[in-house]
This record gives sequence, C-alpha cells and structure tokens, in this order.
Amino acid sequence: MRHNKKFNHLGRKSAHRNAMLANMAVSLIRHKRITTTLAKAKALRVYVEPILTKAKEDTTHSRRIVFGYLQDKQAVTELFKDVAVKIADRPGGYTRIIKLGTRQGDAASMAFIELVDYDENMMKTEKKAKRTRRGGAKKAVEAAPVAEAPATEAPAEEATPVEEVAKEETPAEEPAKEEATAE
Repeated sequence: MRHNKKFNHLGRKSAHRNAMLANMAVSLIRHKRITTTLAKAKALRVYVEPILTKAKEDTTHSRRIVFGYLQDKQAVTELFKDVAVKIADRPGGYTRIIKLGTRQGDAASMAFIELVDYDENMMKTEKKAKRTRRGGAKKAVEAAPVAEAPATEAPAEEATPVEEVAKEETPAEEPAKEEATAE
C-alpha cells in the first residue's frame, strides 16, 4: 500500500529521478523556460523552489548546498548572480506551469515550466491596453489631422530662412552698386 506517499516517482528509481530532476533544474536556470510533461513539471517545481529560496541568501554554505543538488558550477553561478537578484523580494512561487495540451505520439499531457520573473511575454501583455474593434475607426480619423499639422508647419519654417538670406544679401549688394556709380 502507498499510504501517505505523496510525491510522484515518475516511473524511475530514486537515483535516476534525482539525476533527471537536477538536470531539468539546471536547464530551467539556464534557459528560464523548458517544455516537458505535466508530471515532470510538477515534480520539478517541488524540487527547484527550495533551491531558489536557498539561493536568495548568498553565502558559501548556501552555495555548497545548492551545488550539492545541481552539480553544475555554471548553473550555480548564474543562479546566485542573475536569478537570485530578480527573485530577492518575492516571498515564494518562483515558477509557473502552463499546460500546452497533449503530445501527438503518446498523448502525454505537455506543459512548460518557467521562472516567473523572466517571462517577457507576460510582462508585455500586462502593459498593453485592450483594443476594441469599434474604436479603431475613430482613432484613425483623429490621428490624421495631427499628422498633417506638422507637415504644414515644416514648409513655413523652410521659407523663413530663405527669406532671411535674401534680405541679408540685398543690403550687401546696394553699397557695392553705390561705390561703382561713384567712381
């Protein structure tokens, strides 16, 4: 019986499972988003979130503990330099799992898991205002006169320097004609 055994064994022995989760955690730290099955993504979230919490405190002890899980120096360095700085003020929930549907070959549920603070697409969509179909025509009509106004002012500005240059040349020519007539 499996009473009170709550984590998913993923059909692997413990050494294989730990190695797979460590490799997936390294990939997640390096690429900030990975695509995998839903069961592996949920298992990875349980594995990597305590590591990210430990990385918020940059001490030799915490680096050694994180290295014990990941076994990759470059991933540990990137985790403590870049990722820990972004998640420093977040109290938890460092990852997000989004379901993608089923895989065509074996109908496995697919998902991608990503670091929340590194998702540029979600940050861009929050900043954009909603557009409606009805408001598009009014905005185009209002934008047209605004675009024409600077165009009409530009030739007037160009005419002004030309007139000034012409006025400056005419007084210079008149004294020269007077001198020529005096001789």
